[in-house]
Amino acid sequence: MSSTHVMNTYARLPVAFSHGQGCRITDTEGKTYLDALSGIAVNTLGHAHPTLVAELSAQVGRLMHTSNLYRVIGQELLADKLTALSGMKEVFFCNSGCEANEAAIKLARFYGHKQGIETPTIIVMEKAFHGRTMATLSATGNRKAQAGFEPLVGGFVRVPYDDIDAVRAVAEHNKNIVAVMLEMIQGEGGIHLAGTEYQQQLRRLCDEKAWLMICDEVQCGLARTGKWFGYQHAGVLPDIATLAKGLGSGVPIGACMAGGRAADLFGPGNHGSTFGGNPLACAAALTTLSVIERDGLMAQAERIGALIRQRFAEAFAGMPGIVDIRGKGLMIGIELDRPCGELVTRALAAGLLINVTADKVVRLLPSLIFAEAEVEELVTRLAPLIKDFLSA
Repeated sequence: MSSTHVMNTYARLPVAFSHGQGCRITDTEGKTYLDALSGIAVNTLGHAHPTLVAELSAQVGRLMHTSNLYRVIGQELLADKLTALSGMKEVFFCNSGCEANEAAIKLARFYGHKQGIETPTIIVMEKAFHGRTMATLSATGNRKAQAGFEPLVGGFVRVPYDDIDAVRAVAEHNKNIVAVMLEMIQGEGGIHLAGTEYQQQLRRLCDEKAWLMICDEVQCGLARTGKWFGYQHAGVLPDIATLAKGLGSGVPIGACMAGGRAADLFGPGNHGSTFGGNPLACAAALTTLSVIERDGLMAQAERIGALIRQRFAEAFAGMPGIVDIRGKGLMIGIELDRPCGELVTRALAAGLLINVTADKVVRLLPSLIFAEAEVEELVTRLAPLIKDFLSA
């Protein structure tokens, strides 16, 4: 029986889970499911990973929270690791993706004011999703998510995704631009990938205009695409990159990383977080990164993701209703020619956790430990469901 006292902000599915192991999760009635969503790209190491469980148990027994009034050794170690992997210079720790993006927006505005720009403006993308705080909601390109929360925060100009000419057009007419903010792969928007040339041109344009390039890596970062960060596929280096979701393998943690023109801007009092970067969250993140490296999970994500796309392409070859199968690594979208939200409940009945985003895109975000046996099970269960749906 569900509670009537939880605020009704989610259209929750009629299932609750009691425990998980690896890529499988079991509900309170004893039914086990193959998890191809991993908590929306959060459970990087799957469920109950033994190394993570041991490290978190030990950390809980030592120290969970002290606040940022004091040094946090785990935070310093994590910042060192993240900057080494990313090419950034410094890191601010928070609790979620929207908080990381909020920090990025504040950092860009702070940068603009230091340049003497009174109304600093950030170029953002159509179909983007950056969060649900007021600033990140305003940066998000989803009118449905914004409706009812006006007035939105100003200081954003929206352009089509993956269109460098649109960005240049804004540059010609708006002298208040200080940054461009984008996801290298739009997750909530339907698994859309920014082209390599576009990313490289955008980096050059930001350099020409002395703008900040902000990469939202909340969903595509942390080895999910076959590299540590999505921007690394194009060989670019942003000024700001944001992280969350998979960084703590289920323990809430976010990060706003800064380098280039964005480095060394914030000082004491400019930003903060009570819980951000606490010892428990940092232990989770450090362990996650360590296991990814130790077990070769980044390469596995690239290989297994390619195999998933290949197997679904074979299963749907020549089938009407399949618009596209796309993605990078373990960030995969199967776009249909019609709304397909009901596939989520059909999959649940078949013992499979998936998601539908942008109305018509089946989104798959398995954990990085997903292996070939799980791929075959995923395709065997999901492909018939999609075929039946399209033929109805």
